[in-house]
Amino acid sequence: MAKTDGNVYTIVFATVMVIVVGGILAGLAQGLKPAIKENERFEKQQNILYAMGVNENGNSTGAVNFIPTDRVEEEYKKYIKGTYILQGGKLTESAEAFKVDMKKQSKLPKSERKMPLFVGERDGQEFYVIPMYGKGLWDAIWGYVSLDKNLVVQGAYFDHKAETPGLGANIKERYFMDDFIGENILNNGSFAGITVAKGNNDPKNLTKDDNEVDALAGATITGDGVSAMMKSTLKAYVPHIKNMK
Repeated sequence: MAKTDGNVYTIVFATVMVIVVGGILAGLAQGLKPAIKENERFEKQQNILYAMGVNENGNSTGAVNFIPTDRVEEEYKKYIKGTYILQGGKLTESAEAFKVDMKKQSKLPKSERKMPLFVGERDGQEFYVIPMYGKGLWDAIWGYVSLDKNLVVQGAYFDHKAETPGLGANIKERYFMDDFIGENILNNGSFAGITVAKGNNDPKNLTKDDNEVDALAGATITGDGVSAMMKSTLKAYVPHIKNMK
């Protein structure tokens, strides 16, 4: 009978277990890969639709309710009428826009980045949905903002990887995202973007012509990240949306 209390046995046993468990996990990951990709596609479709007001929020307050995954693909095809890629100052219609990875694009020089644009239609109104990617306090933040033909925000969705719970993480709360609705990204015809402003003195966000929304308490750096992300991204689209009107 082999000895089981020696160092050699322990090392061999641990090595075998690592190989076996690693093999099982690798197999599971490979087997689940199609389902993971499908869920990622559904989530992206949900976010795009949410930004243009296609969701199940209804009359509820405070809740963020997406179109369910069993319906989102159908709804996406119903509302999204065109997809484009902005690259090097040129906007081109492209079916590949949905596949663009904003994280990878953010690492490229601005002149080389592929920047998607999704054009949707709801209730006879055209929406221009723009994806964004930026940096918060601890890690990445991202989102989608929809504009109408007058460059007024019609909806927004934000998310994050590792912002502080109860503080910066609140960028994905509905009360914060809803504040952007109605804000114009222009000021006297020139691009101004939207600033997440501390001391905005407009907690109910009733003033819509100041290019500002109220900051989140205790989340200055995350708010600054949202402001920078929006300004650096949206500005590039302005002339093209004007030409598409």
